Amino acid sequence: MNSRERVLAAINHEKCDRVPTDIWATGEVWQKLRDYFGAGTDLAAALHIDGFAATWPKYCGPALPEVPAGESIDFWGIRNKRVDYGTGAYAEQCAWPLAYAKTIDDLEQFNWPTADWFDYSEMRAIAQAAHEKQAVMCGYMAPFYYHNLLRGLEQSLMDPYDDPEFTHHFLNRLGDFFYQHHLRMFETCEGLIDVAQVTDDLGSQTGPMISLDTFREFYQPHMQRFIDLCHGFGIKVFHHDDGAIRTFIPDLVAMGIDVLNPIQHVCPGMALDGLKRDFGQALCFHGGIENQQILPFGTPEEVRAEVRNNIDNLANDGTGYILAPCHNLQPVTPIENILAMYDEAWQYGKF
Repeated sequence: MNSRERVLAAINHEKCDRVPTDIWATGEVWQKLRDYFGAGTDLAAALHIDGFAATWPKYCGPALPEVPAGESIDFWGIRNKRVDYGTGAYAEQCAWPLAYAKTIDDLEQFNWPTADWFDYSEMRAIAQAAHEKQAVMCGYMAPFYYHNLLRGLEQSLMDPYDDPEFTHHFLNRLGDFFYQHHLRMFETCEGLIDVAQVTDDLGSQTGPMISLDTFREFYQPHMQRFIDLCHGFGIKVFHHDDGAIRTFIPDLVAMGIDVLNPIQHVCPGMALDGLKRDFGQALCFHGGIENQQILPFGTPEEVRAEVRNNIDNLANDGTGYILAPCHNLQPVTPIENILAMYDEAWQYGKF
């Protein structure tokens, strides 16, 4: 099997020759890997990483405003500032473009993006070039997460209780952009996109960020619309959701998600064996390798044991699992542990 065949077999619950692998990592980690292997090395080949290819449109909308040095701004008006913590630098949000909004009229005054702000013309050629060797991922639709980004986390958590009508209007405007934008992408690349993200961050380390009732009333209808859009083009749905999200998984499965990431199994309700037992017929699991203690602070042998444990639980039927860290590999992660993770997946993960 090549990488494309292996990843799609796992998603489709077909037998694989070995457990497919993926990687998420910070820029500092990528540089450490380049330094270790040498310039020009194909890192995916060196580590036996299957991964996904990606294609995106180019932004061609209104000129973005200037921001201070060290900051960036996107077409929403979301601003981020680079903060160096000593062990790594991160883009931290420093402006929330709709934090001020109080009324529906305030929302209507906002310069909402449209699909016309993007050039989709080069996407198909990019997808076509990758299609034979890798599964192709395209798109990112996240209503709760973008509610957080546009309004601020605290305000977005209060909105459904403070003003349900305002919140529904906000999410309708947000959802309409996501839908039209992705419809254009999927039409442009029809037949070439394998996976799209309908995703969010509903969980914390100890439990849900919002109630199941709030999810069902405000966010689920939009996510269902996006999932249906993907499936209408024959595209599998990749759902990222950090933390303790066991409460939401039955609804997510019923809605039609195909891949669940990142599987933080140290969180309450997220035990590997229970997830595979209860949802393994419906879901392909992605991630799982513990990234808060074992990868950054464990020994290589502890990393190898973690890899074996994930494979034994999430791929015990020879499919339905794509091995990866359960979030971005962080700069404090020793290179030896990264090598151990992918070597053990390569050696132990063969069927």
